[in-house]
Amino acid sequence: MSTLPPTGSLIPVDAPFSATQESWLAGFIAGIAAAGKKVAPDAPTTTIDVLFGTQTGNAEFLADELVAGARARGLGGRASALDAVTPEQLAGMSHVLVVTSTYGEGEMPDNAGLFWDAFQASTVPRLEGLQYAVLGLGDTSYDEFCQAGKLLDTRLEQLGASRIHDRVDCDVDFEDPAALWSAAVLDRLAAEAGVTGTPGATTGGGAGDGATATGGAGAGRASRPGAQWTKRNPFPATLVENRLLSAPHSAKEIRHHEFDLGDSGIEYAAGDALAVVPVNDEVFVAELLEQVGANGGETVDGLPVAEVLRTDREVRTPSKDLIADLVQRAPSSELAAVVAHGDKHELDRWLWGRDVLDLLRDAGSAAPGLDELLPNLRPLQARQYSISSSPLAHPGRVHLTVASVRYGDPHRMHAGVASTFLADRVAPGGTVDVYLQPNASFGVPADPSAPMVMIGPGTGIAPFRGFLHERAAAGATGRNWLFFGDQHRETDFVYEDELTDLREQGVLTRLDLAFSRDQAEKVYVQTRMREQADELFAWLEEGASVYVCGDASRMAKDVEAALLDVIRRGRGRDDDDAQAYLADLRRAKRYVRDVY
Repeated sequence: MSTLPPTGSLIPVDAPFSATQESWLAGFIAGIAAAGKKVAPDAPTTTIDVLFGTQTGNAEFLADELVAGARARGLGGRASALDAVTPEQLAGMSHVLVVTSTYGEGEMPDNAGLFWDAFQASTVPRLEGLQYAVLGLGDTSYDEFCQAGKLLDTRLEQLGASRIHDRVDCDVDFEDPAALWSAAVLDRLAAEAGVTGTPGATTGGGAGDGATATGGAGAGRASRPGAQWTKRNPFPATLVENRLLSAPHSAKEIRHHEFDLGDSGIEYAAGDALAVVPVNDEVFVAELLEQVGANGGETVDGLPVAEVLRTDREVRTPSKDLIADLVQRAPSSELAAVVAHGDKHELDRWLWGRDVLDLLRDAGSAAPGLDELLPNLRPLQARQYSISSSPLAHPGRVHLTVASVRYGDPHRMHAGVASTFLADRVAPGGTVDVYLQPNASFGVPADPSAPMVMIGPGTGIAPFRGFLHERAAAGATGRNWLFFGDQHRETDFVYEDELTDLREQGVLTRLDLAFSRDQAEKVYVQTRMREQADELFAWLEEGASVYVCGDASRMAKDVEAALLDVIRRGRGRDDDDAQAYLADLRRAKRYVRDVY
């Protein structure tokens, strides 16, 4: 160890250093360097790229948690939407974790479609230097369960990438299997990199632990106030309003529900969704118990079976397991004959309008008893609804716009589980268990002066009511154009007074209406889009963002076809050019959808 110069000695600035002084100075500088090395943490030697494809935000939330878990272990981590990455960029990565949901009938979610289109090309680079793992989110009630994850997993393997861990396909209750997969993958990567950290931060930390995401629902979600309210720990919100929006003689029953968030601390944004935890109809549960020869007093895990069926099991929609069991029990039944054809669409048509009780009655004496039935009933799931309010305009409250599902006849009525729970079985002042489902990719433009086009027929108007109230409360100057429609103007023009007021205030710049059955030839929102093609394209060229909300099976596809027609006409070019233009809008997050 070097020693200091003699105390009190002064060294002239132009005097040469002695050997002792030079030795001390070299030691002093080396000491500073060593101290600096001790203070500054080593940069992570391995960076994990977490790529997500999401429709409602769950995959993005898990991606944020994976990044937080990686960093807690001493690894580097960053999250990006799949569409924000090109195959060429992917080839430059070393460790990739893919988390993706599946949309519709086995399709990629909206923020992964462009990546998948490019990833299938024969010209994409080989990936021998890449290690990867895939986590799929899905719903086993759909035939193409976790198909997006399966496709990506297979394609990565085909291109020579090495699998870190087997793919895991999660059902709707994804939390536990996702946590196990995450821990296994991150622990292995940390061990290979020779780093140590805090593995317990794998889940639950989210963006609050320093994770970053490229634009979307997960960013900051876990650190939001009120984030303690989840699927497993919902908040009992007080229902303060339940009013009918559609006219009494409408073919539809659309209701406005308002909830008081009380001291929950829940902070939502316009464009988020609220998950409602429903309770099954007691009358229906009693009919089901009678059908299987039970009195309701039987117990399951110490609870009365009637309570289990009311609060914990899906008793309306038949599960695949129940259908398979009934086919085996009654091979000569009509259901068995339909299943034997192997035609999914035919089976869907046959099941339409039939619930669990219908199938049990059709099975007759071959139907299962209570003990055989219970294992084939899926867990009761929360229903997510687009929030139709703005926290700026309605602080402390959240609004939903819900169509009550009812069909059948007086002898056998069928009803939607959550929609009629809200409409019929919760009185004002009663509580409903809820939790927030953030969706930051579906919100008003960050630039308050940017124009906005909203396309939302029926209850698809819900988030756009919130958008308009948000823009008004924030004093945003951007122009706003709404396409709305339903069956009849007289009975189905929901929020007409509010929309009229917003037009008079100048908040709603344009309102194009399409009431399909008010004339001989049906008119839809896509009809109005094509009629206003020149003006609509001018808005796009001026930077407008386009939002679509509503039915995914037909409306969303028809609207996209109309939008492509508008672009093709505006640019005067072919379909490939229109597709490329629309792809650019997607990448810029100027064409976003909340469809179901």
